[in-house]
Amino acid sequence: MNAVLIALLALPLLGAALAAAPVFGPDPAAADRRALRFGTVVTGAVLVLTVVLAAGFDHDEPARMQATTDVAWIPAIGVRFHLGVDGVSLPLLVLTSLLTFLCALYSERRLPSGENVPSARAFVGLFLLLEVGMLATFAVLDLLLFFLAFEIVLIPMYFLIARWGSGAKVPAANRFILYTLLGSAVMLLGFLLVGGKAGTFDMQALAAAHGSGLSHSTQVIAALAIMVGLAVKAPAWPLHSWLPDAHTAAPTVGSVLLAGVLLKMGTYGLVRVLLPVVPDGATTLAPYLGAFAAVGIVYGSLACLALARTGAKGDLKRLIAYSSVGHMGFVLLGIASLTPVGVNGALFANIAHGLITGLLFFVVGALKDRYGTADLDTLAGTTGAALYGRAPRIGALLAFAAVASLGLPGLAGFWGELLAMFGAFDPAAGLSRPAFVTYMVLAGLGTLLTAAYLLIVVRRVCMGDPKQPAPVAELADLRPYEAVSWTPLAALTLLAGLWPALLLGLSDPAVKHLLGGG
Repeated sequence: MNAVLIALLALPLLGAALAAAPVFGPDPAAADRRALRFGTVVTGAVLVLTVVLAAGFDHDEPARMQATTDVAWIPAIGVRFHLGVDGVSLPLLVLTSLLTFLCALYSERRLPSGENVPSARAFVGLFLLLEVGMLATFAVLDLLLFFLAFEIVLIPMYFLIARWGSGAKVPAANRFILYTLLGSAVMLLGFLLVGGKAGTFDMQALAAAHGSGLSHSTQVIAALAIMVGLAVKAPAWPLHSWLPDAHTAAPTVGSVLLAGVLLKMGTYGLVRVLLPVVPDGATTLAPYLGAFAAVGIVYGSLACLALARTGAKGDLKRLIAYSSVGHMGFVLLGIASLTPVGVNGALFANIAHGLITGLLFFVVGALKDRYGTADLDTLAGTTGAALYGRAPRIGALLAFAAVASLGLPGLAGFWGELLAMFGAFDPAAGLSRPAFVTYMVLAGLGTLLTAAYLLIVVRRVCMGDPKQPAPVAELADLRPYEAVSWTPLAALTLLAGLWPALLLGLSDPAVKHLLGGG
């Protein structure tokens, strides 16, 4: 299976190189169509390989690293080309390849075009390079390789926002890359400190050592640097301010991948690197991470409530971006509890957020295409946008994604947040239980606020009088390519909600292994 994992990374990398070559014909319009179809084929092949990898995975031993490749790469500094997959990384690899394929499929019909917009060939090349970085982040097992994969995604996403985005796209892209580069630089310092003191950058060896050989002060300093760097990408309050602008300006597929995958890279790094490699440092800093997570949950919900009210001129994409701050707060709270229950909840919430928020951004992107705006006041007017009457299928999907996002039992959003709060209710030994119970109460308040703003959005966008004047005379309902792109996300949201053991059975043994250092 190691050849399959290598092929997962090699295929989109070769595809990105081929997209830059003049192989799609001399006619620009025809070349763009062929390039977009080529992107769909490549991402589809990567998805098939990921399914093969998942099918060949030994589900009886999810804590064991499988499909491994470990060869020397830069012997002078001890860097190895080390790949592998376990119960923590496998669901994220599947989620990444699925979302990338659905975005490629959607882009065949809805790629932004116009004056000063680059060719579709450039888009496909950057898109496939982005996929390489995202997949590699979840597959590499060397700290410096992890940093390299973490950085690869920044340039393609910068150009997707700056060149194919809308509104204040260049300032938003600049803020995105400045924040994330600064966070990555701080994270690298932590990696170098750990590698220099431990004598290896191998993540498996470091996790097995579980902090032995690293002094308490070294662990705290390294943990602080790693946590800050990863928290920028997560995004944790108050390091989140790049996110709303980036989402508001990004094209639809950019927003889907930014929320569905890139935010997960930060929280995955906390579980994969911070908890097992510097456990003493993680224990020291966990109360602060939990506090920032709890504040982020409430802050994100209050920001969404402010945007959802009538007269606020709230942008729907911006609202969903702020909702991500709140939802990822639950992920961070679960990780901060340092318990198997909390960390499993965090990993489940990671996947659930990718599915649900990906669907939300697809639907809101479609509304923006139809109305020419995502401004909630413009869409809703005085009586509501009346999607149930004008475009009932889109209205139903928006309402479904909204109730999934607010954590309705039976859908994916419920289990992760519940387990994260359970973890906070009974945190690991050495952590202050009264403090974490307080964080849990704040998180519970956040769930109520989340329900409030999402129900307001559903009322204003889905309900209303369809006979009232609207910004557009005719509103097209769900188109076939949209149904194909969105249905898998809705179906998996329902499946994960009804069958949580599908994910928890994979992650639980691996999480216990990482926390115990065995």
